[in-house]
Amino acid sequence: MSVELGGRRLDVDLLSRELGNWRTTSGSGPAYHGLSDGLRMLIVDGRLPVGAQLPSERALADALRVSRTTVTAAYTQLREDGYLNGRRGARSTTALPIDGAHAGATFTGTAGANLAAATLAAPATAVARAFAEAAARVTPYLDDIGIELVGVAPLREAIAERYCARGLPTDPDEVMVTTGALHAIGLILATYTQPGDRVLVEQPTYHGALATMASRGLRPVPVAMTRDGWELDAVEAAVRQLSPNLAYLIPDNHNPTGMTLPSDGRRRLARIIAETRTRTIVDETITDIWLDEEVPPPLAASMTSRRDLVLTVGSMSKSCWGGLRIGWIRAERSALTTIGAMRPSLDMGTPIIEQLAAATLLAQADELMPERRETLLARRALLLALLDEHLPDWRPDPSRGGMSLWVRLPAPMSTALSAAASRMGLEIPPGPRFGVDGTLERFIRVPYTLPNEQLTEAIALLARAWRSVTGAGATAPDVGAVVV
Repeated sequence: MSVELGGRRLDVDLLSRELGNWRTTSGSGPAYHGLSDGLRMLIVDGRLPVGAQLPSERALADALRVSRTTVTAAYTQLREDGYLNGRRGARSTTALPIDGAHAGATFTGTAGANLAAATLAAPATAVARAFAEAAARVTPYLDDIGIELVGVAPLREAIAERYCARGLPTDPDEVMVTTGALHAIGLILATYTQPGDRVLVEQPTYHGALATMASRGLRPVPVAMTRDGWELDAVEAAVRQLSPNLAYLIPDNHNPTGMTLPSDGRRRLARIIAETRTRTIVDETITDIWLDEEVPPPLAASMTSRRDLVLTVGSMSKSCWGGLRIGWIRAERSALTTIGAMRPSLDMGTPIIEQLAAATLLAQADELMPERRETLLARRALLLALLDEHLPDWRPDPSRGGMSLWVRLPAPMSTALSAAASRMGLEIPPGPRFGVDGTLERFIRVPYTLPNEQLTEAIALLARAWRSVTGAGATAPDVGAVVV
């Protein structure tokens, strides 16, 4: 959603579309509960910026086709919970509670549980040692200005070596280092798109990429995935009929479904890209997080012609640590030259010490990753057992890797569930956050990255939130209980 900061008013039609099917969040309660929950989730998710002016009660009531009393009650509830500021004669503006916690939270632990972030803690010893070594190796760089717009040589060499080992011959000058994968995606979008351009995306897909597209005024064109994965006939039809300026795809351990596009599918997708001349971002952020079987060679390796059309994005955040803000773009030299010409207007490079630490960690990846995969395998098994025990009607889609399950709910109440969980102190984004058009209410992403004790408590709390929105079980057990 495109909004303006600094107290500017939100467009009422855009706001009503962002709210989607907000009525499902009220369950059997008053309609204003659903509306206040829907608005609160938009604020919590960052889709409504803090300090933005909401439409007048009358305007929003007309747009949503509800009574003004419903909107008034919803705004009142948000003010009481700390999500709106208002004064006489002025529009209400969005806010966050002063204590930083969500009002009404009843989580019994020391802090709210978090199923919003699908990432692991760092391999602490290896990361600490890598930073110590990086500090010792930074001295030669101190004689220069310290701005590296393409990345330091040791890291680009390490990244190139990893691609060569995976079946994609790569030279270091075919790599540009960025400050994380999302930064890499933003650089590509800034270089090759203009506001109003279409971008083909999977549905569901990574919500961070969708947010970046929205901030640039782009129009995502969704192609639905199924339980079997990618519908390449639909992808080809969408590309040929709509002529998107760009495509954004996640063929390895897809976020959020965990699926991987097989080798024959990669070859066909490569043909579609080449024949339609569709420049494509291939997000390989989760490539190393395969669990059941290793992923095929990179999609770019399947390109027999027009290799310049594929820009592969990678990152250290999932395989190593989210606090290590190192990503990269692997592309033909001509593409990197074009992106490099744009980059100085957006940023001045990535910190050198982090790059040197990343180079050390990449060299150790084959030693570090097996243990991290074993951890995720065990936690995925635990999550499946917990869902079977607490929420047996939920249906996880099959996945072969990644860090989360994409789960089908018995009823289209994902936003309602997310709102109820947030009130209890459990953060989990609703299904529509991973889509384009407000759909996906029947799905929710559940990561399995938390330690066992925290994951067990989080799923018990999630089950309690589900009962609260479906009306099942009038007497809910304690958060820490293990029975439904």
